[in-house]
Amino acid sequence: MIYLDNAATTSLDRDVLAAMEPYFTQIYGNSQSQHSFGRQAAKAVQSVRDSIAARNVCSPEEIYFVSGGTEGDNLAIKGLCHAYGRGHIIISGIEHSALYDSALQLKSEGYELSVIPPAPEGIISPDAVREAIRPDTIFCGVMYANNETGIIQPVQDIYSVCRSKGVFFYTDCVQAAPYMPLSSSLADGLVFSAHKLYGPKGIAALYIRGGTKVKPVITGGMQERTLRGGTLNVPGIVGLGAAYEKCVSTQETVNPYIRSMRDTFLKRVLAEIPGSRLNGSGPMLPSHANISFDGCAGENIVFSLDLKGIAVSTGAACSAGAVTPTRVISSMLGLPRAKSAVRFSFGRNNTPEEIPQVLDALKECVSRIRSV
Repeated sequence: MIYLDNAATTSLDRDVLAAMEPYFTQIYGNSQSQHSFGRQAAKAVQSVRDSIAARNVCSPEEIYFVSGGTEGDNLAIKGLCHAYGRGHIIISGIEHSALYDSALQLKSEGYELSVIPPAPEGIISPDAVREAIRPDTIFCGVMYANNETGIIQPVQDIYSVCRSKGVFFYTDCVQAAPYMPLSSSLADGLVFSAHKLYGPKGIAALYIRGGTKVKPVITGGMQERTLRGGTLNVPGIVGLGAAYEKCVSTQETVNPYIRSMRDTFLKRVLAEIPGSRLNGSGPMLPSHANISFDGCAGENIVFSLDLKGIAVSTGAACSAGAVTPTRVISSMLGLPRAKSAVRFSFGRNNTPEEIPQVLDALKECVSRIRSV
């Protein structure tokens, strides 16, 4: 089996699993409990919080543990908007459904919403954000790197625009975190998730700048300084910390390795398969290659490759089973390109030897689908 869907999720790193194991069977106390079992768990949680804060140049009190990027997006936009009670929201048209659909829900509640479309290359313009800001704008969300195309957004420039206007700026860093350094200088709020970092599913870190008015979305306890109720996932938090540290510390060597495989694969596909076109251009994560194949339905290529033991996708995993083409590619390049789009995403467990195998299988699948 060849796995080229690392943008959807990554395998659990053995070192990360080893770090987590004691917190399932030995240090298993509730981190809110006052006895020694609880204090040991709480100490582990605080250690990870401190480590993430140091990496992101912020205070540990500005880091919150949530169940994933989806909850982080929901808490950031809904929590802030509900704290204000009303106002104007700006998001980009390439946002993950967790933020995009949350914004639509808030619109149904009476908030006003502006959605900024991407340029054909997949970039959100800081000037477009500046033009969209109004006196009543309270929130702007633009992701750091898109989950489908891997295109890196100019979030630093967008943050400067928002900061000059007093608008809270949020960036979803779930896709960027494995490859890009994160920092509080990027935004007033950001989130990254462990399972994209070779860590466990079901845990993420959310940064919210101190002093920001935010209402909880999940209530029922005093955890996370009352912002997020629920017993803390201590093994998951430990895994998040271990995965993040390993990922950040190895980026300088891992990124070129992944980029080399991706670039070799992309160059050969575009040269050897007629009617294949890369979706998006400009700064891009080292892992992603979103390619459209004229005359093919993307899902047919996905199914055909799966039968040959190769895992790829048509877009975001959260949209699997959807009958409509990807919203992101549609907004960039139109419906025909979106219908024929396939996402290949490389990771550190892939090898250069896999590339010819994938290419041969892809050629056969595309040829057969086109002939039908």
